[in-house]
Amino acid sequence: MKDSKLFAFLQLTRPANVVTAIADVWAGFAVAGGWWFMVSDWTLGPGVFWQKLAWLSLSTIGLYAGGVAFNDVFDAELDAIERPERPIPSGRVSKMAAAWMSTSLLILGVLAASQVNIVAAGLALIVAILAVTYDNWGKHQFYFGPINMGMCRAGNLLLGISVAPELIHSPMSLIGIIPLVYVAAITMISRGEVHGENRKALYLGGLMYSLIILLILSASYLWSPDYWQTIPFLIGLAFMIFPPLIKAIRTQDPKLIGKSVKAAVISLIILNASLAAAFSGWKIGLIVLLLLPVSLWLAKKFAVT
Repeated sequence: MKDSKLFAFLQLTRPANVVTAIADVWAGFAVAGGWWFMVSDWTLGPGVFWQKLAWLSLSTIGLYAGGVAFNDVFDAELDAIERPERPIPSGRVSKMAAAWMSTSLLILGVLAASQVNIVAAGLALIVAILAVTYDNWGKHQFYFGPINMGMCRAGNLLLGISVAPELIHSPMSLIGIIPLVYVAAITMISRGEVHGENRKALYLGGLMYSLIILLILSASYLWSPDYWQTIPFLIGLAFMIFPPLIKAIRTQDPKLIGKSVKAAVISLIILNASLAAAFSGWKIGLIVLLLLPVSLWLAKKFAVT
């Protein structure tokens, strides 16, 4: 399997990370109250909200997989030096074939979102543009790069919320700040993954992680008297992201920085489960959390960074 052409194409899409993108949409769906409508409101016909969730999930799969695959397309020359084992520099996938696959996936993402509503389609298109901008230019910008990547994740969360399009034009859309800051922190920390010596960025990333936990807890407190339901999820998030980050700060070892980044990326699912619990209760939080073992299993077979 590992020597097959299919495996090489799958490597380009970072399957474990794609699952975290699905968690973004599921959390946004919870923020919008979509999970409640799925089981309690049949006025629109049976299965309507299930179909909407399926289309949005397919959309984010296309957007994320296409975006990260394009990253390898643009980095082919650099990867030939720093990461020659990757599919394109190793010759297992041609740069042209990877570009065609990436483009097709991004188009799929926009078309799938259009099956839900025009707002979702517009958001999907924006996420696709942001992803390609990051791959080609944004990641080389010291300040804008992390923000650019964070905007991709914020758009992904809003994609889930777009099941109730009126919320995109309300203060509720500000919830997108949470994944923006979290992913900006990951992106900043990851800059030391190859060469190390990134202590200042690691400390700042840790502060940003702490801010995110406080923001989610505050949002939960303001939204529901049952805010305590969010606390176990936030404890799990802290347990996943802080120990590897502390080790990376102490050693400045590129490998440990890489492990810290990997843990933070996978922990996006716990972050999303926390948001789902904050707005729709612990049961929906657990549903989102069920994606974690799937992502962890895929992370053993495919690279995360």
